[in-house]
Amino acid sequence: MKPSTDITRLLEIMAALRTPGTGCPWDLEQDFASITPYTLEEAYEVVDAIERGDLADLRDELGDLLLQVVFHARMAEEQGAFAFGDVVEAITRKLIRRHPHVFGSTTDLSPAEVKSLWDSIKAEEKAERKAERARMGLSPEAHEAGFLGGIPTALPALTRAQKLTSKAAKVGFDWPDASQVIHKIHEELDEVKEAASSKDRDRIEDEIGDLLFSVTNLARHFAIEPERALRRTNAKFERRFRAVEQGLGKQDRSLDDATLEEMERLWVEAKMAEREPGASS
Repeated sequence: MKPSTDITRLLEIMAALRTPGTGCPWDLEQDFASITPYTLEEAYEVVDAIERGDLADLRDELGDLLLQVVFHARMAEEQGAFAFGDVVEAITRKLIRRHPHVFGSTTDLSPAEVKSLWDSIKAEEKAERKAERARMGLSPEAHEAGFLGGIPTALPALTRAQKLTSKAAKVGFDWPDASQVIHKIHEELDEVKEAASSKDRDRIEDEIGDLLFSVTNLARHFAIEPERALRRTNAKFERRFRAVEQGLGKQDRSLDDATLEEMERLWVEAKMAEREPGASS
């Protein structure tokens, strides 16, 4: 079997891997639950390649993510639920329906009008899906209960917090401006301090969670993706810490040999170097 640009070849390979007796033992023992962690990991690796600006890596990572879709679809086909073609049909139908300004008679819409139309169509789809489940004798989807339903619990916590507050804001449950959120953050930080003095681990965890939630809300008010912002800071921390390590290495010393003050000095030097013209922030 040879590589190909045709999606059919990928489907054939997946089918061969899942064929009892002649397929791959590892692939054959997998199910939806066991594959899910890999699906999440591949999605994150796509994001990582994009943020690094590595298009060669992005090509490979998108392929790995596509494999996850094909894998899930194959397992569903084996159970008689749906096949890969049904997945393609579902998304093409959804895209056509949600873009009447492109594929229909509705034209000349502003970005705000497109967003409003999108939300309206999604609400219609949700109602239709609920009715379809009822006709099939299935119970309503638990994650769709209430106004805040439909936001996947498996999302990264920062992303989910942003989506929860964004949805609540649509019905007016929101701070009017960012300054009030900043005030709330100070309140939450004071509560963390109080909890810390109590030595109550559960209380400390709750208060830190409230603080993080408020910070996520602040990011939303500035139209900042909190997950992206934290990844950016993670990369900054890693870069500067590496500079500390390299600085010690030039002195033939290791991290274990250095004092906190010495590491702090090298950290400040790395920070100042990044602020020089032409350096990354």
